[in-house]
Amino acid sequence: MDIKRTVLWVIFSFSLLMLWDNYNRYTGKPSIFFDNKTTQQAATPAAAGDNAAKPAADVPTATTATTSGANSTGVPTGGVAPSKSEVITITTDLIKVDIDTAGGEVRRLELLKHHESSNNSQNVVLFDVNDQHTYLGQTGLIGGAYPNHKSLFTAVPGARTLDNADQVQLVLQSEQQGVKLIKTFTFKRGEYKVDVKHDVVNNTNAPINPSLYMQLVHDGTAHAGGSMFMASTFTGPAIYTDTDKFQKVTFESIEKGKDEHALKGDSGWIALVQHYFVSAFVPADKAPREYFTKKLATNLYAVGTILPIGTVAPGATASMDATLYSGPQESKRLEAVAPGFELVKDYGWLTIIAKPIFWLMIQIHQILGNWGWTIIVLTIVIKLAFFPLSAAGYRSMAKMKLVTPKMTDIRTRFKGDPQKMNAAMMELYKKEKINPIGGCFPMIVQIPVFISLYWVLLASVEIRNASWLWVHDLASPDILFGAYNIFGFHLTIGILPILMAISMFIQTKLNPTPPDPIQAKVMMWMPIVFSIMFFFFPAGLVLYWVVNNILSIAQQWVINNKLVGKVAS
Repeated sequence: MDIKRTVLWVIFSFSLLMLWDNYNRYTGKPSIFFDNKTTQQAATPAAAGDNAAKPAADVPTATTATTSGANSTGVPTGGVAPSKSEVITITTDLIKVDIDTAGGEVRRLELLKHHESSNNSQNVVLFDVNDQHTYLGQTGLIGGAYPNHKSLFTAVPGARTLDNADQVQLVLQSEQQGVKLIKTFTFKRGEYKVDVKHDVVNNTNAPINPSLYMQLVHDGTAHAGGSMFMASTFTGPAIYTDTDKFQKVTFESIEKGKDEHALKGDSGWIALVQHYFVSAFVPADKAPREYFTKKLATNLYAVGTILPIGTVAPGATASMDATLYSGPQESKRLEAVAPGFELVKDYGWLTIIAKPIFWLMIQIHQILGNWGWTIIVLTIVIKLAFFPLSAAGYRSMAKMKLVTPKMTDIRTRFKGDPQKMNAAMMELYKKEKINPIGGCFPMIVQIPVFISLYWVLLASVEIRNASWLWVHDLASPDILFGAYNIFGFHLTIGILPILMAISMFIQTKLNPTPPDPIQAKVMMWMPIVFSIMFFFFPAGLVLYWVVNNILSIAQQWVINNKLVGKVAS
């Protein structure tokens, strides 16, 4: 029992510490354990409009030639995009996209099937430019005086909505000193993927050797929204190559010049990751490329890739295909984009456990069709899988409860002699055939599963806005009885955390009472403290733990009564 109480004390203390640490990060204060994953918003935010997305001062990894109006890599650094431009809106069944003919950049992208958790009437917007937020997709040519994301493009007339067609295209053209760049965006029904084709036409009398760059621009602030326990989710650039695999880069490391990542490769992609959603440029596979991250301005950063197009002879045309994905982190969609792209759905350090759990959830959901009932059935399955361990643990705890009076008597008799006390305890354990750690071992084994399921529910956009009975969103805290702002905490009051407290209280009563009165009082308070923590947790996670506790209570009650009756007889 001493070991079990020690384990519970450690969990209790660590939970309180993590609660305080998450509150600090949620309110913008420094973390106790970690560096901030994003730099805080500067006092003067990046300006909106054309000047909001100036390219970088330098790209140290690139090798393209310097030209007028460009840096050492050819990425344009000066000038302002022409003011006579128009914003063209393309609408499909899933997305609504604004593309500016000034540079042909993606300036706004709205997800028509995903709503903000705090406002169901407002759709989620990824790419956007306003006084508080900058998020852009830019492409262009470097290596000469070629069209780039500052050049004025003209749009070829055509359809702007999907209507009854399976796809709609937007074609933009810009020519500079005899070199024409044609950007073709192809939007398809049922897809968040946008095909982006770049055609380079050489209308000069000499060969040219341009390179294509694609970059995502974002301010250095994390995605707004979510509870304080979601404050640890990552917002920032990511780079993937077959060699170096998935690498996240924080805005803070870019700010400090400590951004370490893959610099070259012949495969991979660049992305900007946020909670539940991601945007990425995915070039064609098996083509040489370079990767960069850079600071553009105060609180403004970019991640990008540069791909040599090769020599284009006079009168010839060279093409390069790529994919722009901007949408939810749905596993099936991510897997279809590019190798390794499913890694943007980050399950933390317990991915090896979390992935099988999510796979099992998908299989159950295909049968039931509701994520709430899926979580309940998943809990039952996990409980059955751990039944042998749990049964052994509960039997050990029941035996400990029976000998508690004897243990109390030993502590009283040998209060001043710890050595004799421990010897007497060990003799008692041996005589009664009790394993002192038998009751806590099943709990220790289940902790990684609990943490893994937490990350699965935290990272899975599939359960976002999914309802179950009175719960409107399983990815957000239960708010049946309302939400309140108490001492800076956004506290939501729901029935699930209350049920959690009741179930923990019942479990405490089923366990042996600690002989120490102070420990006994702490054990009585633990259900309340833990339940307060669960007010901030996603409802889906609390649902899992409530069902798990109810099943545990039933199992423990049966084993306790069966064992007590057997011993008594």
